[in-house]
Amino acid sequence: MTTEPTARSLPREPLGDPHLRRLVLGEGLAAVVDALFLIWLTLFVLELSEPGITTGLVLVAVALPRAALLLPAGVLVDRLGPARVVAGAAWLRVAVLLALGALVSFTSPSVTTVALLGGLLGAADAAYFPAALALVPAVVQTEKLSRVNALVQGAESGGDLIGPAVAAGAIAAVGFDATLGVIVALAALAAVTLSTLVRAIRRGEGAGDDAGPDVIEGEQFSSARALGAGLRYAWHDPLARGMLAAIALINLTVVGPVLVGGAVLADQRLGGAGSLGIVLSGFGAGSLVGSLVAGWRPPARRGWTVVGGVAAIGAGMVGLAAVTHVVPATAVVSLVGLGSGFLGVVIVATLQERVPKHLLGRVLSLVVLATVAFDPFSYVIAGVLLPYGTTTLFLVCGSAVLTCAGLVAANPAIRSLR
Repeated sequence: MTTEPTARSLPREPLGDPHLRRLVLGEGLAAVVDALFLIWLTLFVLELSEPGITTGLVLVAVALPRAALLLPAGVLVDRLGPARVVAGAAWLRVAVLLALGALVSFTSPSVTTVALLGGLLGAADAAYFPAALALVPAVVQTEKLSRVNALVQGAESGGDLIGPAVAAGAIAAVGFDATLGVIVALAALAAVTLSTLVRAIRRGEGAGDDAGPDVIEGEQFSSARALGAGLRYAWHDPLARGMLAAIALINLTVVGPVLVGGAVLADQRLGGAGSLGIVLSGFGAGSLVGSLVAGWRPPARRGWTVVGGVAAIGAGMVGLAAVTHVVPATAVVSLVGLGSGFLGVVIVATLQERVPKHLLGRVLSLVVLATVAFDPFSYVIAGVLLPYGTTTLFLVCGSAVLTCAGLVAANPAIRSLR
């Protein structure tokens, strides 16, 4: 197994090392590109066709390859090293976006063509996401993992917060072509920045970054067996198993109810569908604050703060059952975002510290999978419960998350974390 060892000591706080600055800049830019492009793609498909199932199918075309390839991508990360996979995925994104830009500028692309290119972007995402998470401990000292994860996830939360307004405003002002050109330029800058880390890590650590066979305890693994080794570790390790289960349950019971149920709630109680944007901005703001707080003031009793973060999300979901005005609704959703952002930093940093380096890519690919794979099922849950009213929807889902907090508290491996 070839992995990239932790880099040498960082000389200054908080971003004194140039490699660390490149890591934060590159991954932060990539997160902003994701936020901008999602809005661009949605609006562009709406421009090509009537609103309806077509838009959903294009977004599914992006999501399916991403979900299907995440676990094999984790094996690739552990074999080639995260820096190489991050750089390769970043340049693949640039190539696909350039191809899409050329089609948009010089032809009238069909929805099918856009969906196919979206699928390639989904494949690039599948490789990029676990590699980007695994790259952080290859560059950052263990005691600084929370802080750097906070910066990267804070950039992602910031992109989610301002991305829709920026992308929509740019499209209205300069059109689809020019807006996509800016997105391509940002993606290229991210790729250049992240590519410098491949040579920097190899030069700083000497040999050992070369791609090689997947070897664990002297045994050469096939890709299938290597994937199985990662799955077995995640299942048998109580810490990884508990955290992955918590992430999966939270995404299952929060994403659909907040987006779908939130739209119905806004229409029925909060003064109209337009208030949904205000409420969702509260989630983005809360997530940004939660990420930064977790990074700059890492908890002394990490296990109990994980329990508290899950409980905060559950309490926010239950609170949505009672709100009747946009201000308290935004405050309650901000609590859900706060817990989500805080948990994201703490859980990822904990796994980066404790999972064996030769398995890190595979385990982190499971984290990403637990984050994205359950979204369709979450929408189904929202659809099944909505006929009984938004109060029932949020009470049931919030109670499930609160139950999850109790189960997390009962897990000794998580509860004893410091």
